[in-house]
Amino acid sequence: MLILLVIGVGNAQLSANFYSTSCPNLLTIIRTAVNAAVASEARMGASLLRLHFHDCFVNGCDASVLLDDTANFTGEKTAAPNANSLRGFDVIDTIKTQVERACPNVVSCADILTIAARDGTVALNGPSWALALGRRDSTTASLTAANNQIPGPNLNLPALITSFSNKGFTANELVALSGSHTIGQARCTTFRNRIYNEANINASFATTTRARCPRTGGDNNLSPLDIVSPIAFNNDYFGNLLTLRGLLHSDQQLFNNGSTDAQVRAYSTNSAAFFNDFASAMIKMSNLSPLTGTNGQIRRNCRRTN
Repeated sequence: MLILLVIGVGNAQLSANFYSTSCPNLLTIIRTAVNAAVASEARMGASLLRLHFHDCFVNGCDASVLLDDTANFTGEKTAAPNANSLRGFDVIDTIKTQVERACPNVVSCADILTIAARDGTVALNGPSWALALGRRDSTTASLTAANNQIPGPNLNLPALITSFSNKGFTANELVALSGSHTIGQARCTTFRNRIYNEANINASFATTTRARCPRTGGDNNLSPLDIVSPIAFNNDYFGNLLTLRGLLHSDQQLFNNGSTDAQVRAYSTNSAAFFNDFASAMIKMSNLSPLTGTNGQIRRNCRRTN
């Protein structure tokens, strides 16, 4: 397992030792719970990583994505990129319960989600990265922002570059972060058009995938984003793109006679470079607009405000 301690430029109010006194066993509690969840269902590593991504891309890493709807509050869970798709909420609930037992009213849901995403990646043999902690939880959420700011599976390369640029990421970081699709699965609705209508797709791959995704029906049928090693975090995703076996339209756009082709080729033969760049980009993502100091709150239940 490759362990990378990459130090990024983060929010000045976050620190690596934020909980060293107030909750010294925090990292062990979270790692143990995540390892158990991934051992029970390997897909959960990808689910936790995606949950963190969908949180951070909407008004920063503030755990807004975890809030349930109420009679007078609409959260982000029913947004188009999230509804019937995001998973892992129960794992975060379990971790929160264990953390509250050890350190009541101290650790934010935003920090728990940030750490769990990292540990889920490591559990599938991916890289690790150093995290600065001290985020606080939002008391609001934005359905509109979730619908508008999370990049969708049908975007072309220029739109992907713009979407990530809007959050401060370079095109190179877009490619590195897209490598998270070396794990996880996608629903038929997100790739049906690609496997039936697109030309830049491997014919046998399209045929095989159609068996899991008929032209009509089966919208929630799943297919692995990486058909070679779907539960191992490695660089096979990029090799798949070289052979036109990207599952999502947005995946294959990274290798489609465009400006990111060379980086895809490089990652396909150099997993260490991919791991290092992915870790650096994940640190940057985890530092997107955190609530710190007296902003937000420490939610006692991640699904609702105090």
